[in-house]
Amino acid sequence: MSDQTSPAMDYAEHERTYTGFLNFSKVGIVAMINVMICLLMLTMGSGAAVFFGTVLMIATLVAAGVGLFAGANGWIPSAVITLISGLLAIVTMA
Repeated sequence: MSDQTSPAMDYAEHERTYTGFLNFSKVGIVAMINVMICLLMLTMGSGAAVFFGTVLMIATLVAAGVGLFAGANGWIPSAVITLISGLLAIVTMA
């Protein structure tokens, strides 16, 4: 028989991992919605829409990076950029 047994589950570490996964998922989902809006602006928009689509795509990457380190409220910077992107998409493509 083995002299070693498997260690008990580290519940605190499991909770931290699960919380991190949920935070990453929230940031990722909001960022992907914004990427779709920016791609719409880049492919179907005029000159202003292409400019704003490019700027907002870069802002999405920055907001997602900030959001990954912000903890439980990390989805908020990406959500603000998504709201701005949606409004600019409506204005520039209408």
